[in-house]
Amino acid sequence: MCVKDAEQEIENAIDNNSNSNKMQSWPLHCDLSQTRMENFDQDSSLICSSGGISVANSYPLESICEDRVVSERKQNLLTDFFPTLRSGEWSDIGGRPYMEDTHICISDLAKKFGSNLLISEHAISFYGVFDGHGGKSAAHFVCEHLPRVIVEDADFPVKLEKVVARSFIETDAAFEKSCSLESARSSGTTALTAMIFGRSLLVANAGDCRAVLSRGGAAKEMSEDHRPCCIKEKTRIESLGGFIDDGYLNGQLGVTRALGDWHLEGMKKTGDKSGPLSAEPELKLVTLTKEDEFLIIGSDGIWDVYSNQNAVDFVRKRLQEHNDVKQCCREMVEEAIKRGATDNLTIVIVSFHLEPPPPVVVQRTRFRRSISAEGLQNLKCLLEGNA
Repeated sequence: MCVKDAEQEIENAIDNNSNSNKMQSWPLHCDLSQTRMENFDQDSSLICSSGGISVANSYPLESICEDRVVSERKQNLLTDFFPTLRSGEWSDIGGRPYMEDTHICISDLAKKFGSNLLISEHAISFYGVFDGHGGKSAAHFVCEHLPRVIVEDADFPVKLEKVVARSFIETDAAFEKSCSLESARSSGTTALTAMIFGRSLLVANAGDCRAVLSRGGAAKEMSEDHRPCCIKEKTRIESLGGFIDDGYLNGQLGVTRALGDWHLEGMKKTGDKSGPLSAEPELKLVTLTKEDEFLIIGSDGIWDVYSNQNAVDFVRKRLQEHNDVKQCCREMVEEAIKRGATDNLTIVIVSFHLEPPPPVVVQRTRFRRSISAEGLQNLKCLLEGNA
């Protein structure tokens, strides 16, 4: 059977299924994403509302249209890809006197915390990088408590996006209550987490850590840096009574979203009011395909010396050489230090294949070359003069 015939049979099968009055059951990763999944090639993202901290208002429910169901089912039928996860991590104090970064890698989140609520055969893997400032207390607290808060949420794992967003805020509030010393209360941390379930990848970010996906060798940014220079963040901050002064939030902080920093007056949520410093993460959810090679998660020290595409190129080359994810992380941190990185450095890489990335064939653009009549005449005269 030729490919075209196979595709025609698939389309006919899909049309027959679409006319059925009964909706077929969906696997876990489809159930979780059906109200929010967008085609990654269209570069659409799933983000929380930046107008405030209220989680309830950040996730209006959307109905799933029949065309999207058909399109997604067709894509599922045309591919048999399922990610095989391998991860590595590495960190270094860099040029700083203290190490305030931390990270976490959990292959099975529910099993780690003894949950038996899963309705799927697929594990939910959890990875995170936390970049502390003003001390390490906030970063270590969030790293230790956030995964447990997620698993213990009553809506886990069915409403995973809402659970993750809610858990960031609840963990932030729990940290404030746990601070018995002012030195701990004055620390803060940015946080970026990635959760993989089935073929779905959910990234949650609050701060300036960054996640970058390699898709066929091309870098795809999975998060946005929350810094005062970001126009969207500046608009959100000013709507909540905050301001940007000399590139700093309220003249004090270099990031616009973080957990902790409860010592800064007027920054955080008090009562029913939202402060300009938000712990609410922005979310992006995508469906992984066989073209997706690996995910890079790094603290901002990494991205000070690597561009997104440069990081992807570096990782691809090293994996093609030795296919060791952890060694690749170490080499990337060592290279960052050689490039003059001065911050703490932390990186986590999650590979979706057992094999190294394949070589990328660069398609060279063909240009038609022509010469003007005047240029042709000048060339003719030049040749005749040399004859």
